Amino acid sequence: MAEKRKKSRVLIVEDDSAQADAIAEALQRVGHECVVVTAPRRALNIIKNGEFDLVITDLVMHEIDGMEILRVAKREVPEVEVIMVTGHGSIQNAVEAMREGAYDYITKPLNVEELRGRAAKALERKELRYQKRRLQAQLDERFGFEGIVGNSPQMRRVIETARQIAPTTAIVLIYGESGTGKELLARAIHNNSPRKRGNFVALNCAALSEGILESELFGHEKGAFTGAVAARKGRFEYADGGTLFLDEVGDMPAATQIKLLRVIEDGQVMRVGSNVPIQVDVRLISATHTNLEKLIEENRFRKDLYFRLKGVTLSLSPLRERREDIPLLTEYFIKMLAERHTKPITAITPEAQRTLSAYRWPGNVRQLRNTVETMIVLASSDRLDVSDIPDDIHPSEGPVAVQVPIIAGITLEQAERELIRNTLEMAGGNREKVAQMLGIGQRTLYRKLKQYDLG
Repeated sequence: MAEKRKKSRVLIVEDDSAQADAIAEALQRVGHECVVVTAPRRALNIIKNGEFDLVITDLVMHEIDGMEILRVAKREVPEVEVIMVTGHGSIQNAVEAMREGAYDYITKPLNVEELRGRAAKALERKELRYQKRRLQAQLDERFGFEGIVGNSPQMRRVIETARQIAPTTAIVLIYGESGTGKELLARAIHNNSPRKRGNFVALNCAALSEGILESELFGHEKGAFTGAVAARKGRFEYADGGTLFLDEVGDMPAATQIKLLRVIEDGQVMRVGSNVPIQVDVRLISATHTNLEKLIEENRFRKDLYFRLKGVTLSLSPLRERREDIPLLTEYFIKMLAERHTKPITAITPEAQRTLSAYRWPGNVRQLRNTVETMIVLASSDRLDVSDIPDDIHPSEGPVAVQVPIIAGITLEQAERELIRNTLEMAGGNREKVAQMLGIGQRTLYRKLKQYDLG
């Protein structure tokens, strides 16, 4: 059952009582609950003690101005939206108010339809933010860990292990293809650790030449090489007291591997061009898309460094191996990106979701996110459809919604009941997703649920 939302509460601050009543009447007629305050200074206490979704305040008033109302509102209730009412001579001040957090401004004389329209958009933005927070809380509670979204068995294992190791000082090695979310997972571990107040510093080892990589890692002294016009801290120093994330560590040059091993063993870095060691306290999280043990066999990676980096190992499966997470990720990205681009998109059609779920996603979660963002930006309705999917997303195979073991020795009816039960569990009880994953209509699903006494 959908959650019932209360009426929007609007605080109107205006020392002209006739103007204040006119604003209140215009908004009350379209269902808003309005509180009128004609003594602006009294409004400061009301803001602190009341729960309002929107504040509409005149910019120029006798006791205090609307800027003070804005500042107090944003300090006491950061999520509240504020609309300024101003005369033509004060438009510049209203623009300045928007820079300080006001949602919009309306000029006098007021147009009722314009007032209602601006108020509706302000409240819609606040509602989108509310829904995003609510969704994120649900995802974190049921499926995720600081934005790591997934309900597949593979992701459940990763999330549970990440929760366990986050409070420790354990070194972590993350395996995963490009786009699976290795840095996001590393950042989540950092944010849930005692080091969360320290810096999270990331460096891609594959993107830099040997000389530049060493300077980035360990820093350098002035004059250490051509172009070193000043001393510079390295990533280890910036991450002191925090976490250093080394992405694509398998591509690190051999000479740099030796120096990295020494830092791990001694807890000291030596800037390029210096003989003075610098003590650092850094938690190291590494990631790679390659098999480090195979690189060791090929003499391309040091065995002793591998065992120092290995610590706790986490493996992020490619998206094609956990297709049941695609609808969940799609929903998550729609909620997040629709708000970012201020698009009134709330859902995706079953046909479009089936198309996305059937695609192999060689770029993994990052590619899915970018695809959903493109669809949102170019969509012309409030529901994403097949026509919104970019032309380069072509399913290379039929929908593979659910992977189940082969079963024998039972009736077709028993097999169907088991399939629906497993899919219900996989989708966290979300019946709409179950219907999408099984490729059946929701009415058919509800009938089957009742038939098999599955809720």
